[in-house]
Amino acid sequence: MDVRKIVVVVEDVEIARTALQWTLQNLLRYGDIITLLHIFSITRSKSKKKLRLLRLQGFQLALSFQDICNNFFNTKTEIVVTQGDQDGGKIGAMVREIGASTLVAGLHEQSFLYRLAMSHNHIASNLNCKVLAIKQPTPLMTTGTRTKTRTICFQDSSTNMDFSQIEINALR
Repeated sequence: MDVRKIVVVVEDVEIARTALQWTLQNLLRYGDIITLLHIFSITRSKSKKKLRLLRLQGFQLALSFQDICNNFFNTKTEIVVTQGDQDGGKIGAMVREIGASTLVAGLHEQSFLYRLAMSHNHIASNLNCKVLAIKQPTPLMTTGTRTKTRTICFQDSSTNMDFSQIEINALR
């Protein structure tokens, strides 16, 4: 069985934690490596103290996500905290550098996935892996888990990107 590298985007929103829990319960196999990726904003300030503080806060947030992983037996985790844009370009670069087979992110109003789709014509080349977007349930949902999956094909690209939006009512 091949070892898969799964990148989970670490953000200070509850749906990001939910996405990690969903990944651990539904996607993770023995031997897989989970990389907890946090990208903090580029600052205009030249202050090294402010930069260190942002990096430290990002690392502390990633450690709180690692605590969730520690509750699962034999979970191998890595933490990557780096500075970058909030439009998803840096996330795409890190996913390619890590060699991830899957990117998991919590989908919310300020999600980088929306900004990445709006700003790049060649999104498939930026994220050359399966993308799973975990979303809080819509108010109309009553029970269970509902999955919407669609394959998005991009012009001038030989790559297809799988994008799954998974709405979760309750994790078990």
